[in-house]
Amino acid sequence: MAAVTAAQATATAGETIATDGAALPLIEDPAAVTPKDARELSRRFLGRLAVLEEGTHEHQYVRNTLIEMNLSLVRYASSRFRTRGDSVEDVVQVGTIGLIKAIDRFEVSREVEFTTFAVPYIVGEIKRFFRDTSWAVHVPRRLQEARVELAKATDELRSRLGRTPTTRELSELMSLSEEEVIEARKAANCYQSASLDAALTSESDSGDTVLADRLGEEDPSLELVDDFNSLAPLIASLDERDRRIIHMRFVEELTQAQIAARLDVSQMHVSRLISRIIKRLRKGLLEPGVA
Repeated sequence: MAAVTAAQATATAGETIATDGAALPLIEDPAAVTPKDARELSRRFLGRLAVLEEGTHEHQYVRNTLIEMNLSLVRYASSRFRTRGDSVEDVVQVGTIGLIKAIDRFEVSREVEFTTFAVPYIVGEIKRFFRDTSWAVHVPRRLQEARVELAKATDELRSRLGRTPTTRELSELMSLSEEEVIEARKAANCYQSASLDAALTSESDSGDTVLADRLGEEDPSLELVDDFNSLAPLIASLDERDRRIIHMRFVEELTQAQIAARLDVSQMHVSRLISRIIKRLRKGLLEPGVA
């Protein structure tokens, strides 16, 4: 199918959703829009999505069009995991969930390119999928996470001490009991992994290639961990209603309309409340000691 440019989409499809003097093109086949033009059109569609009321026909059209136009981002991110052995379609479907979350959470006021914002969501969702499905034997999430921390602590102490660390040394660094460290070690045996030095061969490869050469870049979203830890006390300082609103919006992922129905207030009032709460949290992060 031939790609559709932004100009063609506007010229051939006509205009729709003409409110406040602004209009968007009616794109009959968003998936055929080229990645370059999808970026330009996404700016316009995201700006419109921010002011449309959730649940309306216009909101649904703009949101669905954004998803289909940006599926190339999902395919690009998914290609980094092509050596994992899972179905490409499964990985793309999982990545699409990340794309949808990015669209729903994007704020035009941030002045950040949508692609820059969306890729960590897509990659994060795919990595979560592999983390949850790559275990030979199912173990609790607590132990899955402990295995990762154990590996990091072991590498750090081995580098520092020049030898394999003891269970007691690991427990002190990880702030866990020795029993919990032993439990994490047992859980690690349930995970099937390949050596980073394992040779990869294919007809297209020239020379020796190892698994480490195929790994992706560092995930920039890991830098958000510190922000999450800093947010915890700020959220705890909110009153009960504000905490409930934050939980419904960002944990239960309810729409503003659904939150309004639960609180028996207008959607506009919910929008103002969320903006006020986020502004307070942002100020607390940027200006420590100011709540």
